[in-house]
Amino acid sequence: MFRPCIDLHEGKVKQIVGGSLRDDGAGLRTNFVSEKPAEWFAEMYRRDGLKGGHVIQLGSGNEAAARAALAAFPGGLHLGGGVNLDNARAWLDAGASHVIVTSWVFRDGQLDFDRVRALIAAIGRERLVLDLSCRRRGEDYIVVTDRWQKFTEFTINPQGLQRLAKLCDEFLIHAADVEGLCGGVDLELVDKLRQWSPIPTTYAGGARSIIDLEEVTRVGQGKIDLTIGSALDIFGGSGVKYADLVAFNRKQALNR
Repeated sequence: MFRPCIDLHEGKVKQIVGGSLRDDGAGLRTNFVSEKPAEWFAEMYRRDGLKGGHVIQLGSGNEAAARAALAAFPGGLHLGGGVNLDNARAWLDAGASHVIVTSWVFRDGQLDFDRVRALIAAIGRERLVLDLSCRRRGEDYIVVTDRWQKFTEFTINPQGLQRLAKLCDEFLIHAADVEGLCGGVDLELVDKLRQWSPIPTTYAGGARSIIDLEEVTRVGQGKIDLTIGSALDIFGGSGVKYADLVAFNRKQALNR
């Protein structure tokens, strides 16, 4: 199934080459900047019944836009970017169905299980999505944090995913090496996630046509959802029509 997204940077809806996003802003590569506000996209997703999409705050200055999107589709979107124990409940109260957490639960390259448990105590496991976005290193996929610039010591493998699946409702996994490049999805990673993840998982990165959605559905055996960004016509792309993705989801829903 297709999962929509709203990526926010400096308060605007943008599509950015993931690996180019740095704290100092140097080398930032932007594929698209929308003239439409975040809530316009959220309202469209609500109209078309596309639940479970993610709103991601890429840096500071995005809170007002994020809140507007959540208000336009209450209970229909996940919110990520800067989420921690102090603000997670507020984002849920603002209309997010789930919060997405990554960098805050990793410290010194290690997953801090005390922080994960504290978050679960505050909001419940069923409202938590763990972002395990990763880069390839040799044969392994290693989780990266801090705008995908810092490698952790967490390798995506069966044991790790089984353990974390008990602590959250879903996984969100960007293949950071191909994110925003429209060069094709990493089907090897999709296949591993299909084998190893026991909970709903959304893959993002590299999608360039509806064929990629069909391939992710095939390789993932219907267990892995796909986010499409820069190739999508509503984000200035030419590879995928939003209307085709809505139709794909409706057809899949009828077949289930």
